[in-house]
Amino acid sequence: MAGKNKAMPLVAALEVLRDVRGDRAVITSMGSAREWPRLSQHPLDFHYLPSTMGGAIPLALGLALARPDREFIVLGGDGSLLMNLGSLVTVAASGAANLTIVLFNNAVYEVTGGQATAAGAASAAHKHVDFVAIAEHAGISTSRTFDDLDRWRQEAATSLDQPGPRFIELIVAPVEGDFRLESPGPIAPRLAAFRAALG
Repeated sequence: MAGKNKAMPLVAALEVLRDVRGDRAVITSMGSAREWPRLSQHPLDFHYLPSTMGGAIPLALGLALARPDREFIVLGGDGSLLMNLGSLVTVAASGAANLTIVLFNNAVYEVTGGQATAAGAASAAHKHVDFVAIAEHAGISTSRTFDDLDRWRQEAATSLDQPGPRFIELIVAPVEGDFRLESPGPIAPRLAAFRAALG
């Protein structure tokens, strides 16, 4: 898994994040938009399911720049990040200190059926793709990776409090079973509710 032997259960990793997120707004997309609503019904959650992958980080960046008084966490998978690696450079250049990117790296395109990503295929060939190094070289100096649930539990809160922008990679196991996404509903009323919750 991503060049490592260890991987955390996705739901357990999300539960840790839920328990330490505080009043931070959380933007989800693709696989995280399927799992996060089962764990959190917070008014500052916004589930973004466009028809393309890779758009959640730019959306969260725009929100973070528009609302520097609030902290934002964006949840995404390695497949989505591979669709828009350039967004890391944009985040770093923006200096958005109130943004945390949490990458769930399971080495597959889970929502389309579990096909291996190019990074996953490279890892299978023992050519590890280091997303933390990519983030650091893009200019996001606060970048960390976790593949152990106990360590993630111990360090999650302090990781979110480091100088931003922040990049946190969580090595997780693919979810078994139904990959399909469920629509969170019409976007207009959800956006209105999210704006109201942001204040």
